Amino acid sequence: MSRIGKLPINIPTGVMVSHKDEIVTVKGPKGELSQYVDPRITVVVDDGVIQLERQTDDRIERSLHGLYRSLINNMVQGVSAGFKRELELVGVGYRASNQGQLLELSLGFTHSIFMQLPKEVAIETKSERNKNPLIILESADKQLLGQVCMKIRSFRKPEPYKGKGVKFVGEQIRRKSGKSAGK
Repeated sequence: MSRIGKLPINIPTGVMVSHKDEIVTVKGPKGELSQYVDPRITVVVDDGVIQLERQTDDRIERSLHGLYRSLINNMVQGVSAGFKRELELVGVGYRASNQGQLLELSLGFTHSIFMQLPKEVAIETKSERNKNPLIILESADKQLLGQVCMKIRSFRKPEPYKGKGVKFVGEQIRRKSGKSAGK
């Protein structure tokens, strides 16, 4: 991780980075994000570049160095371009719809699943004929977006026999052969 921590972070135009106490704040066209940085890691912001430095070569400090560099880099990318994830519902009768930030999922259970999404996450659902329904999520916060995606996926994980469930677009599901495969 220490090699990742040594890489500089370029600040794109339109993005402001400030460092006060142990809080790094990044503002951009897509929003504003803040992150606490351990006092063992120093953050230097100058000339459109963010550089992270550590005092010693302890194992913990090396790992924190790479961690905070990755978190701050994700914040800079998020407020400038944003992050987008697409989930696909594979299965007969599986449906998704949204009204504002309320997501309604029909995943083969006797009841529909309703999920209230945070206001930082933008949602769009697509249902086209002869195609699997899609859930498109966008946010500036990569951590929050990942948590929301995994929560939606946890309602019905893809199963290995038919591949039915909620999966990421482009994800390959490891398939098992059924009982008749040995014959």
